[in-house]
Parts: sequence; structure tokens; C-alpha cells
Amino acid sequence: METIRHSTARIRDQKRNKNLISNRLKALRLARRLSQRALAEKLQVMGYDMDKNVIMRIETNRRFVSDIELKAFCLFFKVTYNYLIDGIQEEKDTNSQKN
Repeated sequence: METIRHSTARIRDQKRNKNLISNRLKALRLARRLSQRALAEKLQVMGYDMDKNVIMRIETNRRFVSDIELKAFCLFFKVTYNYLIDGIQEEKDTNSQKN
């Protein structure tokens, strides 16, 4: 009988980071003068189950980020996914605004 071994794939970038948002998340948090605990508490009030350890592990690249967590950060900081992931700030289209 043949034994099949499954390898556990670990997704990381070339620098072995576990997420793409760590630096921008920390910068956004510090710009609002929030501690990791304070940010976690505000996200909990919004209905997201995060504690300060989750924030700390994301900011130090020791944890992957779920899609729900990514959405929570975008809503709280009022930024786009593109900004949080790639640092791309999208400009508002002033021509499409109604007068």
C-alpha cells in the first residue's frame, strides 16, 4: 500500500511576510493615536471579534489577515482595500459628483 504525504503550503511573500497590510495598518492606527488595545475595542464595538493580540500579530507580520478583518480595517479607517493592501490611494472622480 502506498503512503501519500500532504505538504502544508504556507503562503508568504519573498520576504516571508504573512500579510501585506502590517505597515499601513500600524501607520493608520498611530495617525489616529490609538493603542492596539483601543483599536481592538473600537472594532469589537463595530461587531468584529478582535483583541489587541490579533492587531499586534498582524502589525508584526506574524499572522495572516482574513477577509473579514480586512473589511473591518477598511471600514474603520475609511480606506479602500487597494490602499490597505498596495498603498494605492484612489482619487475621487469630481466629474461624476452631482451638483
